[in-house]
Amino acid sequence: MDVSFVQTPTIQNLLDRVAGLGSPEGDARVKAIMRDFVEAVMTLIVRHDISENEVWGAVNYLQSAAGEFGLLMPGTGIEHFLDLYMDAKDAEAGRTGGTPRTIEGPLYVAGAPLVENDANLTDDPDDTTTLYMTGRVTGPAGEPVRNAILHVWHADSRGFYSHFDPTREQTPFNNRRRIKLGSDGRYAFQSKMPNGYSVPPGGASDTLMTVLGRHGNRPAHVHFFIEAPGYRQLTTQINFGDDPFAADDFAFGTREGLLPVPNRQGDSATIAFDFQLQRAADAEEEELSHRARLAVAA
Repeated sequence: MDVSFVQTPTIQNLLDRVAGLGSPEGDARVKAIMRDFVEAVMTLIVRHDISENEVWGAVNYLQSAAGEFGLLMPGTGIEHFLDLYMDAKDAEAGRTGGTPRTIEGPLYVAGAPLVENDANLTDDPDDTTTLYMTGRVTGPAGEPVRNAILHVWHADSRGFYSHFDPTREQTPFNNRRRIKLGSDGRYAFQSKMPNGYSVPPGGASDTLMTVLGRHGNRPAHVHFFIEAPGYRQLTTQINFGDDPFAADDFAFGTREGLLPVPNRQGDSATIAFDFQLQRAADAEEEELSHRARLAVAA
């Protein structure tokens, strides 16, 4: 059947009713979005001749996948699409420059200890290379950003994050800190070298990747939030440029300008990486986005 079936008066009337267009109550923006969303689903059903059993199979999958939506958002490219969309809107508004944004992912934990510069992020024994990372946080004109807070978090050498570790062996906030920077914008920290990881075997994300003929691996990486008065909050991460999955990240987090290669010598590795922030247009741009995040008291 042709997708024009969705445009028939019967279906269009159904969509109007679904979206509550006949009622003065409710939110007009949500009504418009809901109508377009349901129409897009109906169009997909017709275009691909999706059967009733397939529709309910998809519903069953989504219900079982609720605990992995944080992985499915990057794995399906939606989180990266949001970055590309925000980049395009910035370009359209003439806002350029600064360190590229990239996906946050689902594994940030609010409430990490607030520490001075030159911090050690790793609390637990980890028999692997020590990572030393240094650099500066500057503004659009190269000026040092004063009094910035650098949020840092990453996995351990097994690819496990504290608070999400299936072995439950890690100390709370292992490899997680908020670092107070001074007036010079300089930062420095050390930790035990993270490793990449894969989505949980047999889980919803793994199931989808298998059906799509894709893998569920991420390269070794380090996450960052940077916030400072007067500057636009930055969400970004570096992927290690020498990791075999750096060019094929299942989460699409790899971006040009965010691929430093660690200088590995003996039992240590160093990365020098500078961040550049944009000026904030308003107070809201100084804040983290409003997505739900795990919060734990330090």
